Amino acid sequence: MKRKIFFTIVVAMSMIAMTACAAATPTSIATTAPNNNSTDQTAPPASVSTATNAAPPTASSTIDTSALACGNGSQSATVTPELTEGPYFTANSPERASLLEDGTVGTKLVITGYVYTTDCQPVANALLDFWQADANGVYDNRGYNFRGHQFTDANGYYQLTTVVPGIYTGRTEHIHVKIQAPNGKLITSQLFFPGVAENDTDRIFDQGLLLAIQESSDGQQAQFNFVVPAP
Repeated sequence: MKRKIFFTIVVAMSMIAMTACAAATPTSIATTAPNNNSTDQTAPPASVSTATNAAPPTASSTIDTSALACGNGSQSATVTPELTEGPYFTANSPERASLLEDGTVGTKLVITGYVYTTDCQPVANALLDFWQADANGVYDNRGYNFRGHQFTDANGYYQLTTVVPGIYTGRTEHIHVKIQAPNGKLITSQLFFPGVAENDTDRIFDQGLLLAIQESSDGQQAQFNFVVPAP
């Protein structure tokens, strides 16, 4: 009888011990994915070469060309507004239509358009000299990074491949440009980007110099038509 009681006590104690162990052991371990959007994990601008992985444009991402000079069959237009040259112009830039180089970072931007006279006639062989800050808002004042000039073709057409410039203190996103018809007046101006908050506080910003932009599969596409005085 005593042995039976002893055996019952041992079994009861064993069951209590097993229950305690089960309660102390978690049934699963929760894992948390790293937060890639954390503000203390600021990533550098992406290399232009990786832009092909960008999401394709949505159906609504179309360029509004209604405001382009000499667009929609217009027969006249006003001369492109002149703006300050600023402190960072460098003469004798290389002739090139693409400002991208090996290792360039930022959002790829392709700007296309035409150079016209005020009566909307295309200007062949017009000079366009572009310069801008890099994706971090820094100008190259020792060399010719993000600087280059080109000439329009027989139809007055030009194309510039670059990146969206970064912002430096006191300004908004912008690209500098000089435009000149052969033997004509030299126009110095700037191009701006729609939807940038700093546009509202930039004392040089001009609504008439906004690029018409849409998202593309590898960056952004934009259009702008320049108008110069007839030679």
